[in-house]
Formats: sequence, structure tokens, C-alpha cells
Amino acid sequence: MRPLLHKTAGTLLAALGAVFLVSIFLDLVPGDPIDAILGEQAQEADRAELRAALHLDDPLAMRLWSFARDTARLELRSSVPPFQERVFDTIGRAAPNTALLAGASLLVAILVALPLGVVAAARPGSRLDAAASAFAVLGVAIPRIWLGPLLILVFAIGLDWLPVSGLEEPAGLVLPALTLGLALSAFLARMIRASLLDATGEDYVRTARAKGLSEARVIAKHALRNALLPVLTVLGLQLGALLGGAVITEKVFNYPGMGSLLLQAIDRRDYNMVRACVLAFTLAYVAVNLLTDLAYAAADPRVRRRR
Repeated sequence: MRPLLHKTAGTLLAALGAVFLVSIFLDLVPGDPIDAILGEQAQEADRAELRAALHLDDPLAMRLWSFARDTARLELRSSVPPFQERVFDTIGRAAPNTALLAGASLLVAILVALPLGVVAAARPGSRLDAAASAFAVLGVAIPRIWLGPLLILVFAIGLDWLPVSGLEEPAGLVLPALTLGLALSAFLARMIRASLLDATGEDYVRTARAKGLSEARVIAKHALRNALLPVLTVLGLQLGALLGGAVITEKVFNYPGMGSLLLQAIDRRDYNMVRACVLAFTLAYVAVNLLTDLAYAAADPRVRRRR
């Protein structure tokens, strides 16, 4: 019960801290949001009315309290005229698309990284190991904002195999998932290789070999399971980075997810939408880390016994 209370308290503090920091940064953004919404030629009376409606002259603490109150009631509305758009309805339409993209990217990363890391660890120093290392270096070095347009040029414009953007058809998911997943797979492949090499030097692996088991069975049944424990921890942290990378990737591919929604809200100076998107990203990040802890405990009986 106590660990659950600690997790819940930590989640609330992280969410409040993220919203607080974003609110400060929004105040520091240069330019008047009234100009962005009404234009510089608007009447002074209209400007004053909109400024009062947006509570721009209220203290930061009062604005945060209004945000928290409306969020708790699920009554938070857009900060731009006509102030009728329900923020959480809009997020509810965009969040499943981002979750779908994150899941597909994770699947790409695991399908590429797991066999690559295992084969490289089984034959250290070989040409295959060198090729896997080169792939990892290349995957980490190439930024997503460059990889996305490159994939569009090759597979959408050059070969005409896949759509350039959007999610009108399932194939529209492929290029964004490859953009996010390939970068993560390169990092994971190196982690799996290093962790598996450490595990194959342990006594229980030597004992398994002494029993006459094949090398493939030794790795699959004895070494790989323990080698994946540190990889799970890193994977949980990298999923947070994956959500952050989704913001840029969705913009490149005009993908209708949370990243595109957040950038549109920043462009429109829709403060409530920006805060709500940041809150949703923070809660998703914390939930992913909680799932990582549960997966770690499921993979290692020693962790379950310590709890």
C-alpha cells in the first residue's frame, strides 16, 4: 500500500511541477498573446475584454488554481475565442493516435534491436558485430528531423510505396513509426549486446554450457532473460524520449496526434490546451515508468521477493 501511495504522490508532484514550469515559460514567451489572437489593429476595448477573459492580468497562482479546478471537473475549455472547445475532448481524439504511433515505433525498435543485439553478442568481433555497431552509431547520430524527410523522399516520393503524410489509411503509420523506431532500435541493440556479453560470462551460463546445452539454448533460456533486465530499465527511460520525439515526427508527417495538437496550441497561444497537453505527456511518462517497474519485477523474481 505504501509504495502505491508514494507512486501516486510522486505522479501528482511531477504533473504539478511540469504544469507550473510550462506556465512560467508561457509568460516568458515574447510578444502579446492578444496581438496573436486579435491582430495588432484590434480596438482597445476588445483587447481589454479578451485580456480579462483570458485572466492574463491575474497572478500566476490564481491562473494555476483555475486550471487545476477546471481540470478536476473535466470542464477545461480552450483559451482562444469562442472559448467553447472542450480541451479534454480534443485530447481524447488525438491521444489514441499518438499511443498507436508510440506502440508501432516500440515494435519496430524491438524487432530490429533484439535479433541484431543477440547476433552481435553471439559473435563478438565478427563482421556481423561490426555491421551492428555501425548501424547503432548511424542510428544514434542521425536526428529524427533529418531521417523523417529522408524516408519521405525515398519511400513516398521516389518509390511511391507509402503515403507522405496523414492517417487516412493504415500505411500512413509506417514512415512515422520507422522514423521513431529506428533511432531507438540502434540504441537498444548496443544495450542488448553489452548486457548479453556480461551475462554470458556468469557462472550459471558456464554451468549451463557444462551440461552440454547448445549455445542457442544457453543464450535463449539462461543468458537473455537476465540480460534484458537492465535493457528494460533503459527502455522505460527511452520511451519518455520517444514521446518527446513524437512532437517533431508528427509535425514532419502531418500526423494527427498529441504532438501536432501541442504545436498548434502553442501557435494559437491556447494556454489551457498547452498546459493540458503537457499534463497528459507527463502522466503518460510516469505511467510508462510504472509499467517498466512492473515488467522488471515480472522478469526478475529477486525484485518480487524484496517487495
